[in-house]
Amino acid sequence: MAASHEIISHEPATGVELWRGPIGDVGALVARARRAWPGWAAQPHTIRIEMARRFANEVRKEHDRLATLIARETGRPLWEARGEVEDVVGRVEIAVRAYAERTAQRRLDSALQGTAALRHKPHGVIAVITPASAPASVATAQIIPALIAGNVVVFKPSERTPATGELLVQCMHRAGIPAAAVQMLVGGPDQGQDLAAHDSVNAVLFTGSAHVGIALNRRLSGNPGKLVALELGGNNPIVVWDTPKIAEAAVLVAQSAFASAGQRCTAARRLIVKASLADDIIEEVRRLADRMIVGAPFDDPAPFMGPVIDNPTADGLTESFVYLLSNGGRAIKHLVRLDDAHPFLSPAIIDVTRMTERPDVELFGPLLQVVVVDEFEAAIAEANATRFGLCAALIGGAPQDYNRFWAQVQAGVINWNRPTHAHSGAAPMGGVGLSGNHRPAAYYAADSCAYPVASAELDQPRAGIGVGLRDG
Repeated sequence: MAASHEIISHEPATGVELWRGPIGDVGALVARARRAWPGWAAQPHTIRIEMARRFANEVRKEHDRLATLIARETGRPLWEARGEVEDVVGRVEIAVRAYAERTAQRRLDSALQGTAALRHKPHGVIAVITPASAPASVATAQIIPALIAGNVVVFKPSERTPATGELLVQCMHRAGIPAAAVQMLVGGPDQGQDLAAHDSVNAVLFTGSAHVGIALNRRLSGNPGKLVALELGGNNPIVVWDTPKIAEAAVLVAQSAFASAGQRCTAARRLIVKASLADDIIEEVRRLADRMIVGAPFDDPAPFMGPVIDNPTADGLTESFVYLLSNGGRAIKHLVRLDDAHPFLSPAIIDVTRMTERPDVELFGPLLQVVVVDEFEAAIAEANATRFGLCAALIGGAPQDYNRFWAQVQAGVINWNRPTHAHSGAAPMGGVGLSGNHRPAAYYAADSCAYPVASAELDQPRAGIGVGLRDG
């Protein structure tokens, strides 16, 4: 939430004010970063890597404080926030390995032709813009590869999670990374748009919703010299096919749909299930959803999921459920507002098989839509019935079914008998369609942080023209 001149962060679970700060000056931060870039880029890459590793050590020291802050600011359970801090630490070594593999120097020597060399250069000033979901992990996955490659960063966290972003940047500074090499911009959507469009920003790494990503892409389309890497959301399908393991399949569906209160870009939004399995699978998923504890981050017993990020989000999801219900959907488990003052929602399931037109949108919360089909071809068609293409998962089926699923489904992450959000940091993360622009993050973030330069080299000039000259 923002006043006219400041950003205020509130705890979703309590409404208590957690943090406030003045909106930053985009021009001043970018100018400072531009001045700092030559010095940072001139550092040996071994020094930059060492500072990144020191950052990981600083995060280890702040583990409990950072986890508590993430839990308070996002509303997610403390156990989940602790997992995110561990992920932050792990992403540093992943970034180091990715830098060595994806941007390695190569030489091909020839006695007559000299050397053909491949090296990589940093872009300069990179804008990193991140969402409220996984605010520490996503930021680290973009900022650290950018710094290792020799860029400087102006980082704009979500206006809903500035406190987490601030502590993350403080850890970087304590690790020895210069204050001007990584700066945090406090602001909302307007400041994010201005940062991305600034003439002195060379690259934009954006993670967030499709509509904001599309707006950024449209605004920057006239400047082909500015790299834009978009990691957007998804209307992700999870398909359940021939399997005798109903209970296990239901757990994978429930985890995919309701972990983090459905506030992951990789969450399953649509369950596509074979008709002969539908009653058993749907009932088992419903039973699991009924058993899920929804509560505040530090409750005892620990909740499975917390609130969504704010009341407007909760209101929007409630309206979406009513819309689906009013247009042919059949409620299996109603979406219930559990607290009038705070954004706690129950996990919800709705059968939309009979809807003639299903909205192709990312409903960012604990709302699972069900489509029942008879044939595997129809399941694949339903999985692809979206403009998005981030994640997809097949639960059950034979190896040949998975081979067909993998080959035909349009997504950047395709899993088998794993949740939709199961993903290794040592693999690329990104999608197609409205889910991204073919510049995946995670392990491939290194590709967006440096550009290749090919060189032909000799230590002395050596040349001659053998054809087409008059006798001299």
